[in-house]
Amino acid sequence: MARTRSAKGTASTAKAKADAAKPATASAYSLPPEAERPPRFFIIPKTASAAARIVTLQNPRYAKPTRYLVCPEAGFFEFNKITPPKSAPRSWLLDNARLEEGSKKDGFDVQVASDPELYVATPIDPLFLLLPALASTEGCKSGDDAKGPKKRMFLSSDDHFDAISELGGHLLEILTWPSAKEILLSRMDAVCDSVEAGDEPMYRLSEKKLVDEILAKAKRMSEKGLPKSLEDKFVTKALEAPILGIKSKPPPTAGSKSTSESSTPQPDSADSQSTVSSVETSTSSLSEASTAATSVSGDAAANEVLTSAITASEEVVRLQRLRIAFNFICSSYIAPAPANQLKELVTKSSAVDFSPLDEYVAQLTKLRQEAMAARAPDYSRKRAMDDEEEYERAEKRRKKEEEDKIKKANQSRGVKQLAKVNTSGMKKMSDFFKKKT
Repeated sequence: MARTRSAKGTASTAKAKADAAKPATASAYSLPPEAERPPRFFIIPKTASAAARIVTLQNPRYAKPTRYLVCPEAGFFEFNKITPPKSAPRSWLLDNARLEEGSKKDGFDVQVASDPELYVATPIDPLFLLLPALASTEGCKSGDDAKGPKKRMFLSSDDHFDAISELGGHLLEILTWPSAKEILLSRMDAVCDSVEAGDEPMYRLSEKKLVDEILAKAKRMSEKGLPKSLEDKFVTKALEAPILGIKSKPPPTAGSKSTSESSTPQPDSADSQSTVSSVETSTSSLSEASTAATSVSGDAAANEVLTSAITASEEVVRLQRLRIAFNFICSSYIAPAPANQLKELVTKSSAVDFSPLDEYVAQLTKLRQEAMAARAPDYSRKRAMDDEEEYERAEKRRKKEEEDKIKKANQSRGVKQLAKVNTSGMKKMSDFFKKKT
């Protein structure tokens, strides 16, 4: 009899497949598709007013257009990008819902941004934004010697501002704010020599004033200590001297004998006294013998004192922090060529005496070179040892050959002939004396 499938079973199977295809829970809200240009997130100071604007100005270090936040009341700010590590993916979930005044309708507007970068506005001295124009030597006249360095001329503030605006940016729009222009003029006065030409002052960059201004910033930066990354790498490790291991014996403990004697009760009779003394002697000798190995290893580790060859004083550490802070400011906000000139000028400046730091660094360099030389293998000594070993091997080989010659000379004719016989297929004599299994 042929088998037939029931229609009921087929219908239940189709229903089960349809139920499995449906989602377990349906969301009440749906997220919009990802935008092609996701928004960026900025943290700006509370002091920034509604008139603050994000403008484009030339970066003083890399000479590229860069975004800055300028506020007529709060001043100038730069944006520092904070990015999480690539090994830990992150994203932003934004709720853009806002309740309108007088409206009872609730809004729900969320957005997912896969780019987790965050931009934080931090204050920047507008002096650095003026330096590319102030330090420029284009259009300057040469000195007495035609091959000598060019001398900068005194120019009006408008001439300097025009030179910056020619590089590109929104500086001309910023100058329409009286407060912003006053800030720029005050920073120009701090680093420039000025003369009066009629009713308008003329400005020329002074390297000495610029060095003093940056040194003041570096002092404020290093007074409370540098950030941990800079402190560990450029101060602690840079001033760390080679380690020396010094072994010192501990001083003998006074009163050890009297303590042992006082702790042991003394009997009255002489025989008992002699018995007790002999027992004490044997016990002490056994204890000393049992602890000899442990005391040697333990005391060796305990008595080894690790000390540095030299230690940097507080003055040297302070000068190192100041120099690192100065170099950090120059390498972050000043073009490479002027930054190198400022680093050379600060060593000759009378404002700060870096001679203690230079002496310590010279001594530290010498000690490190000596330590490296001591750790390096002595190839000349190794070569001498190899020559001695080779000579010993040759001597042993020569003696063995002489002994073999003497043995062969003393052998009989029959022994020599037997030595020439091919015994590869023969059994040994020991095989005939083995037990039969």
